[in-house]
Amino acid sequence: MKKKSGVFSKATDTQILLFITIVVFFGMYIGAMIFQGAGFLKAQTFFNILNANAALIITSCGMSIVMITGGIDISIGGVVALVSMSCAVYLDRMDGNVPMAFALALLIGLAFGLVQGALVAYLDIQPFIITLAGMFFARGMTTIVNTEPFNVANEAFVALKNTRIIVPGFGSVNKKGVYVNAYVEIGVIVALVVVLLMFLLLRYAKFGRNLYAVGGNSQSALMLGINVRRTRFCSHLLCSFLAGLGGFVYFMHVGSGSASHATGMEMNAIASSIIGGTMLTGGVGNIIGTLFGVLSLSTIQNIVSSAGLDQAWWTGITTAAMLCLFLVVQSIIIARKKRQSAK
Repeated sequence: MKKKSGVFSKATDTQILLFITIVVFFGMYIGAMIFQGAGFLKAQTFFNILNANAALIITSCGMSIVMITGGIDISIGGVVALVSMSCAVYLDRMDGNVPMAFALALLIGLAFGLVQGALVAYLDIQPFIITLAGMFFARGMTTIVNTEPFNVANEAFVALKNTRIIVPGFGSVNKKGVYVNAYVEIGVIVALVVVLLMFLLLRYAKFGRNLYAVGGNSQSALMLGINVRRTRFCSHLLCSFLAGLGGFVYFMHVGSGSASHATGMEMNAIASSIIGGTMLTGGVGNIIGTLFGVLSLSTIQNIVSSAGLDQAWWTGITTAAMLCLFLVVQSIIIARKKRQSAK
């Protein structure tokens, strides 16, 4: 008797989860366009989602890479806040320049990655514990650098922050009858480049294949000759590096330093990765899915806000509902995988 072949019979877990994430995003956005109209019908609304979440896209990419290995990094929000405050103080109080501020952001990210990666990979300490300590350290260092929030007045930085990249053909006519061009910020271009590079890394590079192998089964990966410790170390190093880069993009968007910046970003990054199809158990994940995870999370928040439910708890409730939905889907996928391996 022949086995029945379905749409998903030959699809991998990653492909199935990616497909579900994309369908959910387009379903939500098209539904918002139909039932809430107005703002969602304008292309700039979508571009504003990208503008507001460019830093989250970058940090979520790093989170996904660590989660694919079966780890986690909850220090990224603290690193983003520390980068923002350090760059703000350097530019505004120390008369610094933008290239050096950018280098400072990347160095902060690399420093966290080196320490946390070494402790996780070579001392076998649980990544949750290490990155929790990293989160507290980063938040504490942020207040040591400066306690009061302030806007940066450095002219070169302000000019960079206010730079807009016009997207031709997607503008709209405002209430006064004037055509307004659609635009994205520089951070969006950086975020999309990061998504492309991380996608290529996971899809075609040996290191990307090693990440999946380590997350799938570290013992099997070791038997295949993969350096498991080095792979885990590099995943945390890359995640923190992207947190440093994301911190600078976040800084370009807000234009200020504050100890309260990026509060909860690590949770949003984890949520975006899960919604995007990255499994908490490791071995499964896709960067394109992570991008759509961020977009889905932001879209549902915009829908809730547009519906007049501006209270913070409604956003939390809808985020929790989405997470539960995708965790259930992941559980179904895991059960399917176990049944297939048992045959």
